[in-house]
Amino acid sequence: MKKGIRNTAVLLTITWLSILLLACGNQAATPADNAEDSKAATEATETTTVKEETSEGETRVFKDWTGHEVEVPVNPKRVIYHGEVTGDLLALGVVPVGILHQEGTVYDDQVAQAEDVGFPISVEKALALNPDLIIFSNSDEAQYDQIAKVAPTVTFDSFGSIEDRMRILGDLLNKKQEAEDWITNHQQATEAMWKQLHEDGLKEGETASVFTMYPGNRLFVMAGAGLPQLLYGKDGLKPTAEIQKVLDQDMGFAEISTEKLSEIAGDRIFILDPVTDDAKQSTKELLDSSIWKNLPAVKEGKVYRFDIVKASSDAVSREWLLQELPKQMIQ
Repeated sequence: MKKGIRNTAVLLTITWLSILLLACGNQAATPADNAEDSKAATEATETTTVKEETSEGETRVFKDWTGHEVEVPVNPKRVIYHGEVTGDLLALGVVPVGILHQEGTVYDDQVAQAEDVGFPISVEKALALNPDLIIFSNSDEAQYDQIAKVAPTVTFDSFGSIEDRMRILGDLLNKKQEAEDWITNHQQATEAMWKQLHEDGLKEGETASVFTMYPGNRLFVMAGAGLPQLLYGKDGLKPTAEIQKVLDQDMGFAEISTEKLSEIAGDRIFILDPVTDDAKQSTKELLDSSIWKNLPAVKEGKVYRFDIVKASSDAVSREWLLQELPKQMIQ
């Protein structure tokens, strides 16, 4: 599950997998569905070969994450974003007309009017929204080829650092100053939060680990995606040696056995509460187990729980986490 080789099955981080993979199983495209999308793609090719320019009449060439050089509008007005960091666009003042919908985010109210374009993205739904730009957080070329017939489409690495993501989007969406302002404010707020926590007793060099349960009684340790991106930042907590190995492989997360918990658990433990009922039950069983109860962090009361959907890596969720993390860690 390395950053550069994601495909449809691993489009999103583990934050979304528990819902999306179930959705894929329950809503798999039928031959008829595929035919509709194919028809829509053909129509898109016929009707949008010569795309209308933006109201400002300007376009430019943008080189995306996977190397496409795409002619995009300088000032896109109708953006579809398909991925797990919708909050990045919202933080720049851009509300997409179409998204990969997920209930329970901290920004639900901001995207109430956005259309759900599905998973995998539906060409027919995308076409109906008449977008002038599609941002696709995936490296799947087969999907890209279909979507690119609808509107100028760029791929985007949603596993990148939040600073990199904001600068790339700021460039793409003509929001460079807004991106720099957000990064500056975020860095200042993050430094202030860690200063507050260190003054309250957080020691230099303390380690942390983030765990979540996936449907099927599968335990994952988070590494380079989601909450750890904040925890392991400057002035923050440190990954344990085993988690560092996962980070060194550019992996967002890794499945582990419960027997490995004692090797991986840090001085402080963060639990991401899952969405599905079976994963919630697995979490309860884990927390009731003797292996769990004998972990030093558990004995010392240094365990913190967050809703997995809210504790995401996008910019708006990050703003929320900067407020919520001290509330839990300061006793």
